[in-house]
Amino acid sequence: MREFCLRKAKSDEVEALTMISKNAFNSDYLIGGEENDGPPDYDKVSWHQKMFEDGRLYSFLKNNALIGGAVLFVKEKSVYIGRIFINPSFFRNGYGLQLMKEIELIKDDIEVIKLDTPIWNIRTNNLYIKCGYIEVSRNEDSIQYEKKLK
Repeated sequence: MREFCLRKAKSDEVEALTMISKNAFNSDYLIGGEENDGPPDYDKVSWHQKMFEDGRLYSFLKNNALIGGAVLFVKEKSVYIGRIFINPSFFRNGYGLQLMKEIELIKDDIEVIKLDTPIWNIRTNNLYIKCGYIEVSRNEDSIQYEKKLK
C-alpha cells in the first residue's frame, strides 16, 4: 500500500474538501494575499460539488487520511491544474511536492501539465519551479507554467 494517494473524490468528501480549500486559501494572507480572498468559489460547497459531479475534484490522502485536494481538468494527453490545496496544518512537510508528483502519475499517457498561479504567491511559485515547471507566460496578475512529461 502506498503512503500517498490521489484519487477522484468521493461524494462524502466534498464538504471536507471545501473546508480544506477554505482554510488553505485563507492562509494566503500570511504570504502577501488579501485576507479571505482565494480563487473564485474556493470556500463554496456548491462549487466543489459541481467539480465532483464533473469528475474534476480529487482527494489527496496520506495513509488513507484526507489531507488535501485538487481540481484537475484531464483532457487526452494533458492536465490543467485548476487548483491544489492542502490542509494548513500539513504545510511545510513536503506534501505539496508529493501532491504534484501524484498529479503527474494520474494517467500513464500524460504529456504536459499546465497551471497558473498569482504572481504575488511566493509559496506556490517556488513549489512549481521546484517541481520542474517552466514559466511560459505572465500577465499583470499571474504566471503560467507548464511541464512536459514526454
